[in-house]
Amino acid sequence: MLNFCSLYSGSSGNCLYVESENAKVLIDAGVSLKKIEAGLKTLNVDPASLDGILVTHEHSDHIQSLGNLSKKFNLPVFANSETLDSMPKQTDKISSQNIKKFKIKENFSIKDIEITPFAIPHDAANPCGFNISSNSEKISIATDIGHMTNEILKQLEASKFILLESNYDTEVLKCSKYPYILKQRIAGPNGHLSNEVASKVINYLLQGNLETAMLGHLSKESNFPELAYQTVVDELLRSGTDVSKLTLSVASRDKVGKLIHI
Repeated sequence: MLNFCSLYSGSSGNCLYVESENAKVLIDAGVSLKKIEAGLKTLNVDPASLDGILVTHEHSDHIQSLGNLSKKFNLPVFANSETLDSMPKQTDKISSQNIKKFKIKENFSIKDIEITPFAIPHDAANPCGFNISSNSEKISIATDIGHMTNEILKQLEASKFILLESNYDTEVLKCSKYPYILKQRIAGPNGHLSNEVASKVINYLLQGNLETAMLGHLSKESNFPELAYQTVVDELLRSGTDVSKLTLSVASRDKVGKLIHI
């Protein structure tokens, strides 16, 4: 049994929740401590009952309150060495016994949850996504991806659920108020994933075990939830894929989502 909830997801901050029969974990802590506590409260989850926080990478929209959250509730933080070294202001707040290092591609467990970190192309020290499994059920968390690779696709295969980045629409990004250099960074090979690419990834994964997909990490300036959603639907229809095979939703940047049972 695995349950998933997007507490907050977007370019302004990210924090995700996953629970199994025996374990409760957060993925990233990129919003205020107050918002994380409020989000968990809506799920009737005591922050002190968490078994750890997984960290994808060191950008502020993923670690804003990481140190304070760990310190206040005595929570273990799981990250790779390069990421830990790149966020000294956060790690200074985390007690040494709560720093848990992992390596990309090496499995580790938190109680009955098995976690496999996999590399992603993004402009951070050593960014990663996560495959999370329990009792043969598998979900994938994959955001902040500059471009999709065959290796990442292999990692995502066999997942029943995926939270996948759908950060920007190409045409909206071009017309956005972002400076040109930022537009280049977002659309570059170590930036973010577009709606179009996300739609093709979901279409591909539907050939396997995928049943439920959530689009996440949307840009506030260069995307719209309705547009991201419709881009996926259009891709499925264009390729002749049965749209009814997929339960599709878009994660909110400000509102806690529903608890999804995998």
